[in-house]
Amino acid sequence: MALGQFSPGPDMLLLTRTSLAQGRAAGWWTTAGITTGLCVHAALAIVLTDWLTAQGEAVSNVLRYAAAGYLGWLGFTLLKGVVLSIRGGSKSEALTVRDHRSSYLRGLFCNLLNPKAVFFFIAVVAKFVDDDRPGWWPIALWAIIVGQGLILWGVFVWFLQFPPFQKGYQRTGRWIDSAFGLGLLTLAVLLMVKR
Repeated sequence: MALGQFSPGPDMLLLTRTSLAQGRAAGWWTTAGITTGLCVHAALAIVLTDWLTAQGEAVSNVLRYAAAGYLGWLGFTLLKGVVLSIRGGSKSEALTVRDHRSSYLRGLFCNLLNPKAVFFFIAVVAKFVDDDRPGWWPIALWAIIVGQGLILWGVFVWFLQFPPFQKGYQRTGRWIDSAFGLGLLTLAVLLMVKR
């Protein structure tokens, strides 16, 4: 699960960029939002495994289009901020959102609208929910999924606050934001065209 968590994807792009550009608090609030999304995905994977696999294509298509729209919007917003800062606008006005609720909601929606997350967790937990298990087993499985996400992403945010990373971002922030914006737009397009 940790390897899947740190593989390139929307959550990782959003969390990295937010932590570098907006600091530790925004990164942790984004982590809280992503982890809340994990709570929902883990519960769906554990409770509704059979139903989701039977309805997979219909659920996947709805989530895919919603995710593509949201990721496209995030990418466009980043690129718009870069353009505003190049034209002389304040980088803090263009790129920094100080509202913790906004960071939380971006993390939550980014995770909830990732259709691959549900199917990833179904693949991970399917073999653990089929056999006869004690009644506390699904709760323990859910806690492991959510706990590892919260802890590992929290440590990652903390790690990104070291001065070399922050100084590097200050020097190359426009390039990094452009790359993340293009990356999010690319993910949106790939989600839209994927069959």
